[in-house]
Amino acid sequence: MTVPNNHPEHDRPIQLKTQRLLIRTMLETDLSAIFACYDHPEVGKYTPPIRWPNLEHAVTWYHRRRVDVLAGRAKQFVIISKDTGAVIGTSVLFNIDATHRNAEIGYALGRQFWGHGYVSEAVSAVIDHAFGELELHRLNASIDPRNFASNKVLVRFGFTHEGTTRQSYFDAGKFTDCGIYGLLAHEWRNPPVGADRTPSSG
Repeated sequence: MTVPNNHPEHDRPIQLKTQRLLIRTMLETDLSAIFACYDHPEVGKYTPPIRWPNLEHAVTWYHRRRVDVLAGRAKQFVIISKDTGAVIGTSVLFNIDATHRNAEIGYALGRQFWGHGYVSEAVSAVIDHAFGELELHRLNASIDPRNFASNKVLVRFGFTHEGTTRQSYFDAGKFTDCGIYGLLAHEWRNPPVGADRTPSSG
């Protein structure tokens, strides 16, 4: 399946570099490696969209995402270890609204790569890109309140918990709350004294 590319400006390859990582535009050839990252119950425990039952589902998902990318509504990335060249996770800017200059951020990491600071390193680079080259004014994030690790990442980078929508989505047979977070560009550029953030480089 080929998605028509009527807006090549939205399909320009993106590469973001940090000390240990390369964060680049996702390709269809990455799907097998991404599927391996997602194929662990803890990875998708609080994130239904990355629960891919099989590779065919992943391909269908990818082509739906491509429609959003080519329309300028999303930037989909893979996270790659510089040391090994392996895909270790993903990040995304989606629901991009060029008029109001905001978007939502998401991220996921293979279970074997947890605990090494990779998510913080990758998210920092993606935020830099969002508020830099993309000139966004605000980033949104929505997480399951039980996802304490994701909450820690967001708070570390200055996101404000702006509220909780109670029982707002249905997952695994029950209604679940959703935590709403927001970060403004000036808050990212001017962090409070003592803020612990991992800067991107390159």
